[in-house]
Amino acid sequence: MSDQDDRLPRDVAVIDIGSNSVRLVVYRLEGRAIWTVYNEKVLAGLGSELTLTGRLSVKGVEAALGALRRFSAVLDAAHPSSLFVAATAAVRDAVDGADFVDRVLAEAGLSVRVLSGEEEARYAALGVLAGAPDASGVVGDLGGSSLELTRVSGGRVGAGVSLPLGAFNLRGAEGFDIGKTRSRAVRVLADPGAGFQTDTLYAVGGGWRNLALLQMRLTGYPLGIVHQYSISALDALDAARFISRQSKGSLERIEGLSKRRLETIPYAAIVLEALIERLGLKQICISAYGLREGFLLEAMPEDVRWLDPLIEGCAALGARQGASEDLGQALETWLTPMHSRLPPLFGRRDATLLAAACRLADLGARLHPDHRADLVFEQVLRAPIAGMDHAERAFLALAMFARHTASATTPEARTLARVLSPERSSRARALGAAMRLGCDLSGRSPDLLHRSRLDIVGEMIRLTADGRWADMLLGEQTAKRAATLADGLELGLRMGV
Repeated sequence: MSDQDDRLPRDVAVIDIGSNSVRLVVYRLEGRAIWTVYNEKVLAGLGSELTLTGRLSVKGVEAALGALRRFSAVLDAAHPSSLFVAATAAVRDAVDGADFVDRVLAEAGLSVRVLSGEEEARYAALGVLAGAPDASGVVGDLGGSSLELTRVSGGRVGAGVSLPLGAFNLRGAEGFDIGKTRSRAVRVLADPGAGFQTDTLYAVGGGWRNLALLQMRLTGYPLGIVHQYSISALDALDAARFISRQSKGSLERIEGLSKRRLETIPYAAIVLEALIERLGLKQICISAYGLREGFLLEAMPEDVRWLDPLIEGCAALGARQGASEDLGQALETWLTPMHSRLPPLFGRRDATLLAAACRLADLGARLHPDHRADLVFEQVLRAPIAGMDHAERAFLALAMFARHTASATTPEARTLARVLSPERSSRARALGAAMRLGCDLSGRSPDLLHRSRLDIVGEMIRLTADGRWADMLLGEQTAKRAATLADGLELGLRMGV
């Protein structure tokens, strides 16, 4: 397969048979960009009786088999290019786990790979890297029966361990007891915890995602996107302690909490509290990517795997809805001389954000011009693209708004004020103005754009063109766009000299 073929769109399906849920996800892969096409789950509770009987739940087995038969029918019609079917802790540990695997093959026609604890930990960590390649710390994947801890750094997966800290393993015959649950969690973490001390935990699992959503509501956080949402250890402790001390009735009245996860959320809160104390955590970063995405990343060719998911995701989104596939890269080349002279506001991420924004520059081409700026802003702010934190997400959304309008009135001003500093907001507007200038100056033609130059010389924005192409700098609109950019950067303007 050629490098070009590696980046062509293809569908890949993953069936994840967990201790609590059984889920089918169909993904569209466009090189390094990952899009969810279809997602269905059943909370079967396969491992709900494991600690009491050593066996899979009878009701859970029937629910899981029904779901898997349906998933098999869906896949017969979807025809994905690849299929991964994996089972984790409950099937791995149950005395009748092998019998269940045989039934899945006989009744649903699906061959199940039962992961070891180490494999489960590794794939969860790979999934986090699929969504956040620069992740550095420890991945914690909390499922119904187990917790996997794995070190990640430099795009690589390190040592991992699987611990019996899922809700079904922590729950005693008496049900949820905060004191006993906490003692069990602390006891299990006593030895392995010392080997995983870190500043940052990348939290994977539905229990922790719901806990993060609750913390967002408690603090009035306006951007309800859980992926790469960062919480300080102190704030996470407050949320965990709040949840663990609520009755089931009180939890049921909290808007936004998954009602079907109410049984397991208090256990997730206790485990998080114990991890913060034992590992010396300073922050928790929630990852919506985990084991399933880990399979996808491992299956990618090496040259594709190391591409930046933010740039690739923006390129795929922009190409699908734009009019010129080459405009984004041409804009990046055109803007780099000016951009490189500005003080960095995101550290080494500034160049990545420039590349990502430029690949979204044509995103609104097929939208109504009267509503283009607002629609593009909303789409970018909540786009299911990996590889960016919330500040970067807001920065790109504001830049794309400014790409289409000079209006000072932005959508979701409260969200932007909470997530972006004034300096970053001003820079986003300037970047949008620069992209607008480049697109309008060239008529969105990459070839014509290459005939001009944009740079900063001293305290001046300088816009020039190759000799025989000097007329491209004429016109009221060009002068207006250039002046908007110069004002945004608080610089003077010189054109055509």
